Amino acid sequence: MTATMTPAPAPARPPRQSLPRRAWALVRNTWRGLTSMRTALMLLFLLALAAIPGALLPQRSLNEQKVDQYIIDRPTLGPWMDRLQLFDVFSSFWFTAVYVLLFVSLVGCIVPRVFDHYKAWRTPPVKAPRNLARLPHHYSTSTADPAEDVIAKARGELRGWRVRERAGDQDGELTLSAEKGYFRELGNLVFHLALVALLVAVAAGRLFGYEGTVIVIADNGPGFCTTSTAAFDSFRAGRVNDGTGLAPMCVRVKDFRADYLPNGQAEMFTADISYQAGGDLSSDTWRDTTIQVNHPLRVSGDRLYLQGHGYAPTFTVTYPDGRTRTETTQWRLDDGTTFLSSGVMRFDPPGGMFGTEQERRKHQIAIEGLFAPTALLHGNLLTSSYPALNDPAVAVDIYRGETGLDTGRPQSLFALDPEMVKQGRLAKEQRVNMRPGESATLADGTKVTFDGAKQYANLQVSHDPAQGWVLASALTMMAGLLVSLLVKRRRIWLRAYPDASSDDERRTVVEMGGLARTDQAGWGGEFDRLRTRLLDGGPDDPTARTESTRE
Repeated sequence: MTATMTPAPAPARPPRQSLPRRAWALVRNTWRGLTSMRTALMLLFLLALAAIPGALLPQRSLNEQKVDQYIIDRPTLGPWMDRLQLFDVFSSFWFTAVYVLLFVSLVGCIVPRVFDHYKAWRTPPVKAPRNLARLPHHYSTSTADPAEDVIAKARGELRGWRVRERAGDQDGELTLSAEKGYFRELGNLVFHLALVALLVAVAAGRLFGYEGTVIVIADNGPGFCTTSTAAFDSFRAGRVNDGTGLAPMCVRVKDFRADYLPNGQAEMFTADISYQAGGDLSSDTWRDTTIQVNHPLRVSGDRLYLQGHGYAPTFTVTYPDGRTRTETTQWRLDDGTTFLSSGVMRFDPPGGMFGTEQERRKHQIAIEGLFAPTALLHGNLLTSSYPALNDPAVAVDIYRGETGLDTGRPQSLFALDPEMVKQGRLAKEQRVNMRPGESATLADGTKVTFDGAKQYANLQVSHDPAQGWVLASALTMMAGLLVSLLVKRRRIWLRAYPDASSDDERRTVVEMGGLARTDQAGWGGEFDRLRTRLLDGGPDDPTARTESTRE
């Protein structure tokens, strides 16, 4: 007889999910992955990594001229770095993306934990385990006190603990559950919530704040007022701030002092200023104060920082008819160690000296060259040996012709337009080295005098409406972190029941067990102190049996 085996039918394929279900599953899984603690930690590390270029590379919001020079020095790599927004790191699309993802991840992690902690706070301590001897810390003794008295005494001693009494499984048995250390998780949640608040405050400051820098000549120079963005040399408004509605403030620099070490390294910058803000503007009241690096003036919600300084040479042009033009203009630092500076000045002749506008343009004066606060000459080559204003001197080229003052074309503050020189519209008349008081006379009798130099202060006005919230969030973060590190989550249980093995039916067996839910460091000593306080039993008690395992 032949048996024929029939193959088992293949299992049916599960039905294919519909497109909406698959889309919902994708969204759900993506959300779960994004809001996991692992993803939040990865994003936090990525944010710190993304901030490194902002610390190593010049940023356009801080020094646009340095960024431009960096790109010019690297004609191949620089433009690509600019396209990747490496010079605008903290406002770049990729830094913002990481920032937003971190914010969403933190919110997704923290909100469920807040509800879970609230439920745990409202939940009574868990029931005592069946076998307390298996806990890391265990103590057992017997006493003549009834179980009710033992539990009542322990409950009275456990002030600050969450306590719950329950009846045991056998007759006359009572148990007590106590738990402490809920503030550990609360501190952890406060830390993360404060971190989210810090991110929100920083973002709000970027959105609604503004920042402007301006160079102000010292020695009671003209100063500036924050009446509009035009008062600043550079201005950066927040994303939702158009530069209007600035807090009104006027500032004059009365005196500037720079302290240097013997090797020329700057030690401290100090500026004595006068300022008006708020009601002082209507009453024309000037207030005096002193600002230093990292010690700003805080007024009207703004901060006035002293960032640095430089030198502004003063030249006087005396025309053949006796009329004069005097200018003091800041020059750019070329050497941050010796403060060797370069710059340019442009002088327009007084009105009425020439018959036509075209003739007047041909007699404009331009001065371009180097300034050394402590002059050091190598032949006719001028350099500087020290940043302090000990022995000032200039090496300049004096030009006559069209300087481009009224052409409508943008002009550099620190260099002449090379096209003007190339086209012959601006001709060099003299090259000369001068010290304060010395002059150079041109062919038509015009005299150019170097009068000396003044110091200028580089000031920055910052407005951040969320700075108070940033400080509060940072302090709250520290408080939450300290609580989460110092507080330990621990539980103890007591079980009291009649001693069936004793001839005296009135004796009661008392067991006590303890468990630390987190780090157990120091918990053994606290358990021993609790045992002594709750049960009045110690190592010398002949009826006590102690079993304790410390990790």
